[in-house]
Amino acid sequence: MNDKIDGSMGRRTPRGLRQFFHQISQMANSPWGSGPKGGGDDGSEGGKKPGPRNPWVTPDPAEQQRPRKPRGPSALDELLRKGRGGFGGGGSDGGGGGMNLPESARLWKWGVAAVVVLWVVFSSFHIVPPEKEGVVTRLGSYSRTVGPGVKLTWPAPIERIRLEDVRAIRTMAVGSPTATDENFVLTRDQSIVDLAYEVRWSVRDPELFFFQLADPEGTIREVAESAMRATVANFDLVQAIGPGRVEIEAQVQQRMQALLNQYRAGVMIQGIAIRQADPPNQVDEAFKEVTASRQERESAINLARAYQQQVLERARGDTAAFDKIYEQYKLAPAVTRKRLYYETMENVLSNVDKTIVEPNGVTPYLPLNQVQRRANPAPETTKGAQ
Repeated sequence: MNDKIDGSMGRRTPRGLRQFFHQISQMANSPWGSGPKGGGDDGSEGGKKPGPRNPWVTPDPAEQQRPRKPRGPSALDELLRKGRGGFGGGGSDGGGGGMNLPESARLWKWGVAAVVVLWVVFSSFHIVPPEKEGVVTRLGSYSRTVGPGVKLTWPAPIERIRLEDVRAIRTMAVGSPTATDENFVLTRDQSIVDLAYEVRWSVRDPELFFFQLADPEGTIREVAESAMRATVANFDLVQAIGPGRVEIEAQVQQRMQALLNQYRAGVMIQGIAIRQADPPNQVDEAFKEVTASRQERESAINLARAYQQQVLERARGDTAAFDKIYEQYKLAPAVTRKRLYYETMENVLSNVDKTIVEPNGVTPYLPLNQVQRRANPAPETTKGAQ
């Protein structure tokens, strides 16, 4: 057999190659079996499981005409069939009947239509509360401003609406009453004041508020600090921590509003409230002593002014009384003189323990005070016991 193989290998014709591979197929260890002599189909051997068909052997015509067993569907066909069945389009194959293709298509159309309707309704109709205004943007750019009520826009993301409360008054704290956040401001007399104040503001124009400034609240804070420093620089220390607060607040509000109008911020400043105006902690004790001395001086000045006012009012009262007496004296001089004499003696003798009676025939000295003391001994004893 080796000679045959060698002889076959020496030939280069196609017929020689076919004979060569035919001889290989007849070997016992051939991967294509033992050929048709094995007694089985396609190189089977003894009725055992046949091996792969030899590609170099011409098949038998009788074998080609023999009916073959039908092959099952491939893995790809099975996967496509299951996918169509899962989406309702399985048809009548595979025993999955129940819903045909036209009915499932109609359900899909209705489902898509319902989703589109809900999307249009929820993204196109908007309710703007009475205290707010809505800013509508189209593809990110400003389109218009709408007032309260039910408003209609293009569905998202074509148009979007952003609501803003234009009536709410917001409060921004600058500085802090505690010592952890100090806000030092220089006064006109080169003194330093630690200020803590609040800024009350509201949105006047939502369009400008949203699109004009990158950080509206940060801009308001910086404008407040700038306006406060520029205003306090015109007041001395005593005015800044005391009687000048109201004027400082008014001037800061005006300065802030003017600056924000120049920036086109769309903000309205409602007011400024100074919560704290103290010197720095390093000189706080000395400043408290100076303040206490100043308060004592003010208190003494106020007492002197009160006494001065009291004396002046008493003098004015005496002058008015004298004028009235003088008018009566001009009408009846004798009666007025006697009346003045009696009133004067009554005032003089009211503190004397003796009583003097002028008419004749009456005891010139009548100790009425002793008589009264003898008549009322019990109350005096009781009073002394108490």
